[in-house]
Amino acid sequence: MSLSLDERRKVAESLLRIKAIQLAPEDPFTWASGLRSPIYCDNRMALSHPSVRTHIRQQLCSAVEALYGKPDMIAGVATGGIAWGAYVAHELGLPFCYVRGEAKGHGKGNRVEGDLGKARNVVVIEDLISTGKSSLSAVEALNERGLEVKGMVAIFTYGFDIALQNFKNAGCALETLSDYPTLIAEAAQRDYLTEPQAEALIRWREDPAAWSRQFTDAVAPDAVA
Repeated sequence: MSLSLDERRKVAESLLRIKAIQLAPEDPFTWASGLRSPIYCDNRMALSHPSVRTHIRQQLCSAVEALYGKPDMIAGVATGGIAWGAYVAHELGLPFCYVRGEAKGHGKGNRVEGDLGKARNVVVIEDLISTGKSSLSAVEALNERGLEVKGMVAIFTYGFDIALQNFKNAGCALETLSDYPTLIAEAAQRDYLTEPQAEALIRWREDPAAWSRQFTDAVAPDAVA
């Protein structure tokens, strides 16, 4: 399954409208890696907007069912994927668990939280795909608990080549509700961006580190996110 262009654009427009995704090519944001970026994405903002939240939840559920049927369980990736995963699990009538970024440092030292019961397979819900490193780390944690990961569904992806390669290498299927090219096209059409700004955003994704060096010399060449 792949969402229609109209659906992908609708998701992109919603994220722009509620400022879950913000674009600032002249005054870029600073990511945790130190990279300067013209885009900032926080899909948790959609949780505060009932109509957008409902639409995203419905699209996530449709994608899970169309691609993977009915898995034994839904897993959310901490922290952004927890709420979305719980919504999907509730809507589909399935058990839910979530995966921490790292094992808890006390108690049982769990990384996967929840009652796995007799579940044998799981679909993972994520909010954002950057390099895919943290998302695929969650997949590994689920595998280590004996669960087959049927695939992952996320709200948005930057579409970096490194992410595509990482998912391919891991053998993990990925579907997203919207993506970077769709977002830029929608932003330009709705006058969120001028033509030069849209071109700057396109150049950024081609080589984020090189683009960032316009603003700082303190970025490692291989940093992405």
